[in-house]
Amino acid sequence: MARVLVVGAGLTGGACAALLRGAALGSVTVWDKARGAGGRMSTSRSARDAACTADLGAQYVTLDTERAEPRRSFYEELLSHGVLEPLTAPVEGMVVKEGSCNYMAPQGISSVVKYYLKQSAGADVVYEQHVTCISLRDGKWEVSRKMGPPEQFDIVILTMPVPQILQLQGDLLNMINRSQKQQLECVSYSSRYALGLFYEAGTRIDVPWAAQYITDNPCIRFISIDNKKRNIESPEVGPSVVVHTTVTFGSEHLDADPAEVQRLILHHLERLVPSLPKPASVKCQKWRYSQVTKAVLNCPGQMILHTQPLLICGGDGFTHSNFDGCIDSAMSLAEAVKSHL
Repeated sequence: MARVLVVGAGLTGGACAALLRGAALGSVTVWDKARGAGGRMSTSRSARDAACTADLGAQYVTLDTERAEPRRSFYEELLSHGVLEPLTAPVEGMVVKEGSCNYMAPQGISSVVKYYLKQSAGADVVYEQHVTCISLRDGKWEVSRKMGPPEQFDIVILTMPVPQILQLQGDLLNMINRSQKQQLECVSYSSRYALGLFYEAGTRIDVPWAAQYITDNPCIRFISIDNKKRNIESPEVGPSVVVHTTVTFGSEHLDADPAEVQRLILHHLERLVPSLPKPASVKCQKWRYSQVTKAVLNCPGQMILHTQPLLICGGDGFTHSNFDGCIDSAMSLAEAVKSHL
């Protein structure tokens, strides 16, 4: 029975682990370098109050009803379990495409990924596991990480951003053919920052919207009163605000001092929403790989880098950066692993 490692506990990795349930596998292990699940579907907690949360990555998911198949069942399942609910709160400046439906996650966007990891039926999910090296040893993949001894697996599935795949040490880059290496090197991502502002219980934020897109600011592209976006207003839990920067600001300040970046974003925010009270705590998140601007061309959602033993990679770098893109890749990865078995 094969021992499988999924690297990355984001949406693609979580959904892939769930789709492998019932396959003829010995065990599925999921490693992620972060402290929790979600990847870019990330929900952060206030340093002062764990009940006060904010979505620092994806804000909501959009179902395009015209092109829903074969993913519709994924939305229906998440809706039936209350993981997703229709986004009904007012979002100013949102471009709504005819025939599309937007959904938010009342328990935070990372709850979508946590749901899939639970559905994986016994997958061993371990956090703070930063994979550094993949080498071939006795017909298996020996996978090394920053902390802990190397482990051996029969199948390895890589779902992290493509540049991080190309940074892995070991035998990997010598094994893939030139055409694949060129395809992977062509994948590009936008970068941006997200700021989470967390408030004490009882704080009032008086704005008429739940979220808004900003079109004329050099720094800020999107602001969300996050609990309002999720239709959760509780006297016991403080509100939270999320700010996403523009892509231009993100790339210009990518390697700047985080404290200076935070100061700049707060300065622009104060000018846009002068009525905002002072937060109890702030978290600044850098998304070096925010959204795919150029994916692998004409790709079925995954790429097999080595057949025996199987090493395969997927994620939004092989499709596109939204819920559908990650689900398409997860389905494609799971199908390729099952047919390999």
